[in-house]
Amino acid sequence: MEWVNVVRQKKLLILIMGCFLGIAMSTTGTVLAEKEQAVSLPFEELRTFTEIFGRIKQDYVEEVTDKKLLESAIRGMLVGLDPHSSYLNEEEYKELRVGTTGRFGGLGIQVTMEDGFVKVISPIDDTPAKRAGMEAGDLIIKLNDQPVKGMTLTGAVKIMRGEVGSDIDLMVVREGTPSPFKVTITRDVIKVKSVRSRTLEDGFGYVRISSFQSPTGAAVDAAVAKLNAENGGQLKGLVLDLRNNPGGVLDGAVAVSDTFLDSGKIVFTEGRVKDSQMDFNAAKGDLLNGAPMVVLINEGSASASEIVAGALQDHKRAVIMGRKSFGKGSVQTILPTGNGGAVKITTARYFTPSGRSIQATGIEPDIVLKRVKLEKLDKKKFKSIKEADLSGHLENGEKKKAKKKAAKEGDVKGVDLRDYPLTEALNLLKGIAIFR
Repeated sequence: MEWVNVVRQKKLLILIMGCFLGIAMSTTGTVLAEKEQAVSLPFEELRTFTEIFGRIKQDYVEEVTDKKLLESAIRGMLVGLDPHSSYLNEEEYKELRVGTTGRFGGLGIQVTMEDGFVKVISPIDDTPAKRAGMEAGDLIIKLNDQPVKGMTLTGAVKIMRGEVGSDIDLMVVREGTPSPFKVTITRDVIKVKSVRSRTLEDGFGYVRISSFQSPTGAAVDAAVAKLNAENGGQLKGLVLDLRNNPGGVLDGAVAVSDTFLDSGKIVFTEGRVKDSQMDFNAAKGDLLNGAPMVVLINEGSASASEIVAGALQDHKRAVIMGRKSFGKGSVQTILPTGNGGAVKITTARYFTPSGRSIQATGIEPDIVLKRVKLEKLDKKKFKSIKEADLSGHLENGEKKKAKKKAAKEGDVKGVDLRDYPLTEALNLLKGIAIFR
């Protein structure tokens, strides 16, 4: 019996080595031919793999199919590389393609794995997760009372997805909160409108990008053109809000950067494979015609958001304001497989125009803003005394002075005073405009 097992393991080893050899020759044949290198396979490690494979098939408490074991092995091989590489089966690959076009099902949060738990990169605007109060940096430790520890990211995401209208309970750990707390979220179809815009005050515009999708660049162009038209043909300044933007497609980030740059490099990538080494440059034309910009970022701004912030910062095109960004400076490539699935694998690091790598470091704001909350004071309780309120004060002296309607304190068009970073961004733009 033992001899039979050994024979089976040897046959399996030969079969697996043959598969690996076939894959290596089919995908890297050109590269090997150019470098004149021989294919080298780790025979001892493969022997260990087949031994463990055989033990599971023979001794595991329940029978396991070869397909399940090999797919689990593939997932483990990719998960062991970095938090962003993964294997996608046919269904997962389909959902990914749908997600990059702006419509998908779920809770509306971008997540990664950290120390075995699901970490929220950022909640997406106008989604169940955002409305439920989820924040960037939250750690999810349980899903419907099921511990996350030991799950793969793919497995956790699969649990979070479900029928529209159904609820899921998340046990959340948040920095600054003394104990874990439960958040109940109702699943919904997520329709992401990645670009929103409005006029903050006469001459000053606001563009919010919640994620980077294929049409994001064109949407930003249209938003800026509309704001210019609404404000006499030319804005005095623009706030570009990238807070809690988890990123998305690289082309979207390049297109948005190009909207505000007249020339120069936007981003470049470096990797082992020649195809992963790319340069992206801006074309002639800045839709703002050089009007000042403030870009808002925070710890939930990642990937494509950091490309835009880094490019505009290096070119001195915008003032970066807020808190240090997430620090995801790697590029993932989707490689379809023959079974209808795909491999998402990290193929390069990206660099800002000046050559900065922000991987695991993030974008440092030019002006750092701490987490604060603004509240409007009650005028009756905090009324100030002025010269005009004093008994017997002198008149101004201008008899025909026109009486102007006093602006209401804090009544700024399109700005929520509770949004401290946005208020500060608008104040900075107004200051720049005055000096100009």
